[in-house]
Amino acid sequence: MGDMLVDRKASIELLEKWVQNLGLRKHMLAVEAAVRYYARIYGEDQDVWGAAALLHDLDWEKFPDEHPQVGLVELERLGYPSEVLQAIRAHAPELTGTEPQTLLDKVLFACDELSGLVYACCLVRPNGIDDLKPKSVVKKFKDKAFAAGVDRSQVSRGIELLDIDRAEHISNVIEALKEIAEVLEIRASDRS
Repeated sequence: MGDMLVDRKASIELLEKWVQNLGLRKHMLAVEAAVRYYARIYGEDQDVWGAAALLHDLDWEKFPDEHPQVGLVELERLGYPSEVLQAIRAHAPELTGTEPQTLLDKVLFACDELSGLVYACCLVRPNGIDDLKPKSVVKKFKDKAFAAGVDRSQVSRGIELLDIDRAEHISNVIEALKEIAEVLEIRASDRS
């Protein structure tokens, strides 16, 4: 089957069919926003890059022991582009044996865990994301007890893969998440 044209609406419907956990849905949307932000920076196809990010954890809730293989089979069956499948494989090299190679692979890898850390930072701040600065994220990054599920080594490796300044990468992810802050409910006004 040839590569399909990526349709965000269809990808969202697929996500909603497979993922019931609202926290996981928000994570996937946050990673999508960050990866789309980088697609704009690099002049790449936001829909293709966004699909890889939006669907990277498609099977995590239903098939955690087989992640990401079950999701990849479904996405391949549906005709998602090979670059989407490759990036999803490469976001979990310890599970698939596929290391990040392409720019999309590296961006997805670099945005995955960091998006979770930025999101968690927003939840504990009085003003949410509105006045969040990279230095605050770095401080929380160093606190291993904060957002303990975030793999700090993966965040660091992602920054190395992108060959980008840490503060710049964090700033990019913050700006990306601001674009969907209402959906993620990470503004102070969203929590009142």
